[in-house]
Amino acid sequence: MSRFFTRVTRHRNLFVTAAAVTLLGLSPAWAETYNLIASLSGASEVPSNSTKGTGSVTATYDTTTKKLAWTVTYSGLTGTAVAAHFHGPAAPGKDAPVEVPVTIGPSPLQGSATLTPAQEKDLLDGNVYFNIHTQANPKGEIRGQVSKAEPG
Repeated sequence: MSRFFTRVTRHRNLFVTAAAVTLLGLSPAWAETYNLIASLSGASEVPSNSTKGTGSVTATYDTTTKKLAWTVTYSGLTGTAVAAHFHGPAAPGKDAPVEVPVTIGPSPLQGSATLTPAQEKDLLDGNVYFNIHTQANPKGEIRGQVSKAEPG
């Protein structure tokens, strides 16, 4: 009889352990929300330019939902903004293709997008920049590297 109960107890313990591991694996316990920022200027463009335009990006990224949400403010551009994008992967001073297009309009620009795993890696590794294009500066008038905000 004692062998039987030992076996049952062992199987019960294995089941409980497996259930706990499964639940922990599905739990959002490791999920994080990152606050992100970028300061936009003509000096950060490639090549740089002497625009008086400036701007800023404030964003959040949720690792569970994969959602990037942003607010972009800008002013002083040479003309109407005609396009805006998140680009990557690229370090400062390097160009990269568009990763996330942004609907253009008057400041502030607000929106969100769901990122792919590759886009998430680029973003969290600091290899994404944001820029705004104008007719006078079709390759970009103001740009800034997106980085994690320092905890305040």
